[in-house]
Amino acid sequence: MPIDYARRLTAEDRTSRTNLHVGVGLAFVAGATNAGAFLAVGEYTSHMTGMVSGMADALGLGRMSVFVTGFAALLSFMLGAATTAVMVNFARRRGLSSAFALPLMVEAVLLLVFGFLGARLEGIHSAFVPVTVVLLTFTMGLQNAVVTKLSSAEIRTTHVTGIVTDIGIELGKGVYVNRAKGIPAVHADRARLRVLSLLLLAFFIGGVAGAFGFSRAGFIATVPLALVLLVLAAVPAVDDVRHAFAGTAAPHDLDEGDMNAP
Repeated sequence: MPIDYARRLTAEDRTSRTNLHVGVGLAFVAGATNAGAFLAVGEYTSHMTGMVSGMADALGLGRMSVFVTGFAALLSFMLGAATTAVMVNFARRRGLSSAFALPLMVEAVLLLVFGFLGARLEGIHSAFVPVTVVLLTFTMGLQNAVVTKLSSAEIRTTHVTGIVTDIGIELGKGVYVNRAKGIPAVHADRARLRVLSLLLLAFFIGGVAGAFGFSRAGFIATVPLALVLLVLAAVPAVDDVRHAFAGTAAPHDLDEGDMNAP
């Protein structure tokens, strides 16, 4: 049933299938958000490598306002990731089903805030750019951390450098000619290559959709992105609310492995 499927997407018990489905959905959202951010403020807000490089350039050229904005964005990305860690561990220790869903719901709200602010501050460039950059880097940090935790660091969705690198590695293994005898042969992990390729494709399609949506519809294009996140996250959150009102929520006893989980 669709409800059961939605419940499994962000459940604590993970499978490679649910990881892939969540990863593809979040990669699409990240690609679309990245494209929208670039159209709005000329920055790719999930790209911390570029952000740090831009900070270095700005500092070297004496452009302090650009450096400060970049530094604030870097801190905001880290704060978003830290917020996910706090929320996930808070939920886990209370036996909630929505440990991974809560950060996604927060991200959905923040995307709507971005749309609301953008429609009103677009003409005030001095305020719009830094507020937008900080807000969206926070959401990207939030998202990257939650998909890292739920997939045990196997999946990333907000940037594609690692994805493309891993695709290249698997392709290299795939074309390797195994001539030596008596040692394990080199083989590409075709299942992993498929996952990586789908993530890359989802990010790209999201970017195209985001660019098209923001250029045609403006900031209202954030609404379908928020809806994607709510579809991924809503059912476990509703389950927790129902259990709370029914008084059936049970505390979750964590062992050492749970407390140190990624």
